[in-house]
Amino acid sequence: MSKLFSFSGSDNFFPGGSIYPNPKESSLFFSLGHHVDVYFPHHKRSRISPPIVFSGERVEKKNPSIEILPDECLFEIFRWLPGGQERSSCACVSKRWLTLVSNIHRDEINDNNKGGVVSKVEDQDVEGDGYLSRVLEGKKATDVRLAAIAVGTASRGGLGKLSIRGSNSTCGVTNVGLRAISRGCPSLRVLSLWDSSSVGDEGLFEIADGCHQLEKLDLCLCPAITDKSLLAVAKGCPNLKDLTIEGCANIENEGLQALARCCPNLKAISIKDCPLIGDQGIASMLSSASFTLTKIKLQALNITDVSLAVIGHYGKAVTDLSLISLPNVSEKGFWVMGNGHGLQKLKSFAVTSCRGVTDLGLEVVGKGCPNLKQLCLHKCAFLSDKGLVSFAKTASSLESLQLEECHRITQFGFFGSLLNCGAKLKAISLVNCYGIKDLNLGLPSVLPCKSLRSLSIRNCPGFGDASLAALGKLCPQLQHVELSGLHGISDAGFLPLLETREADLVKVNLSGCVNLSDKAVCIMADLHGWTLEMLNLEGCKISDASLVAIAKNCQLLSDLDVSKCAITDSGIAALACSNQIKLQILSMSGCSKVSDKSMPSLRKLGQTLLGLNLQQCKAISSSTVDLLVEQLWRCDILF
Repeated sequence: MSKLFSFSGSDNFFPGGSIYPNPKESSLFFSLGHHVDVYFPHHKRSRISPPIVFSGERVEKKNPSIEILPDECLFEIFRWLPGGQERSSCACVSKRWLTLVSNIHRDEINDNNKGGVVSKVEDQDVEGDGYLSRVLEGKKATDVRLAAIAVGTASRGGLGKLSIRGSNSTCGVTNVGLRAISRGCPSLRVLSLWDSSSVGDEGLFEIADGCHQLEKLDLCLCPAITDKSLLAVAKGCPNLKDLTIEGCANIENEGLQALARCCPNLKAISIKDCPLIGDQGIASMLSSASFTLTKIKLQALNITDVSLAVIGHYGKAVTDLSLISLPNVSEKGFWVMGNGHGLQKLKSFAVTSCRGVTDLGLEVVGKGCPNLKQLCLHKCAFLSDKGLVSFAKTASSLESLQLEECHRITQFGFFGSLLNCGAKLKAISLVNCYGIKDLNLGLPSVLPCKSLRSLSIRNCPGFGDASLAALGKLCPQLQHVELSGLHGISDAGFLPLLETREADLVKVNLSGCVNLSDKAVCIMADLHGWTLEMLNLEGCKISDASLVAIAKNCQLLSDLDVSKCAITDSGIAALACSNQIKLQILSMSGCSKVSDKSMPSLRKLGQTLLGLNLQQCKAISSSTVDLLVEQLWRCDILF
């Protein structure tokens, strides 16, 4: 062969080693490419050749790096890792690796470990228990953080609750982030999306495809989400129990109909400010989930009396019903709902700003809901004393009555409801009811309402001493009393309330009663001090004398508010000298006569204090506050 090719040497092919004395020359030769027909010895060849850099006449090799691998190769490597801890570690290397790891679907993970590699920390079940919760708000709500959550929680028990509130204006949450959650968090049970304008149907498609255990879905101000998302959730998440939709302008009736058909466990719905949802969607959902739906909240919707008629007929399992700002619902709707005889299990009923709540409508609801225990009426402009008293006569199971901004309700309706309610009424509340006037009604001799335990009257300017004295006789078992912002209350009306008690007071709120003085507080401390646990005297006309009486008699008192009162250092010292009182909360905001001299007293009280409010105490210096903050390390101090 040497003669044939005219060269001297052995007849054998080169057996091994380099055929060039300079290795760089061989590199240049063999870098010509695979199309050059040359012979090369049997050496193992690298699958990925390291990059070559030409610098003048020199040829330099860079150190090999895994980063030159394409995404497909890295993805294949990551899915063969033996455990979630290893994948989490890889995800920490770079955003590129994080993105790749977070896109591995649970079905793509190779967990056979045929090669004998075992993770140091044995992973839990892939789905996990789903006991971890994560909340992303504002600037922190990004796709990168969602990917990190998806990877990081997979091997640590599993993500169960995820709440996204708002979104980063430049790189906020999109469908890509939800895709990472769907692939890495199959145990997700609760998902809340608030003000996420960049999330659309594709994101919820991913959730429906990967998170089949989803039980609660909350969508608020998500304009890009349509019925298609709800259709996907209905098919992929049959365990859905709780649905909240608010301010989603592109969701219509079809989505609700699909959820009603495919989610047999649906128990609670809340729909607010969705202009495309009407009677058809509500009626379909109610009729399909008649025996499972227990809680319904409808607010600012374009529904009519038809929806209320369906609720009254098909709401056989409904226990909580809230109707807010429904302008197209009339008196007829409430009448039909009450006569539907389907709300036999209704226990809580709240109505706000619905013109259909009239005397007739409320009376019929009372007759049709025999187990109603709580009624809350807010801004019911057409409800009068007659309707309230008629309702009280029929609602024999009523335990709590709340009236707010119902200006046609007067003393006659208020006291009439007390006299005619059954023996189960425990709490009554009046808030901003301007129809109340302080009249001496001369109540007839009737049996007192001994079941009532809680009375709350706030910001009703017409409520005065005469009404309070009558209440004291009518309700001798009161334990919780709130009389807030009532300028017409004075010692003359409050003392009869104290003296007619058959039960001792436990919680008393007299904030804003500017005409109550030390006399009333001292008598209250003397008669009921041994049971008082909470006392609010903000803005009352009291002095150190009240604090002395409190320190002497109120052994169980844990919460005291004397803000905007004329107390001094002497009053604080009296509290500190008491060996019986163990205050946990003390508020003295706006007490301008309390100075740095109270430092030793506050330090002693701080042995039990958990909260101290010193705001607007201008006579207390910042240095004193700093010392208190340093020494009372268990106490949360506002200044």
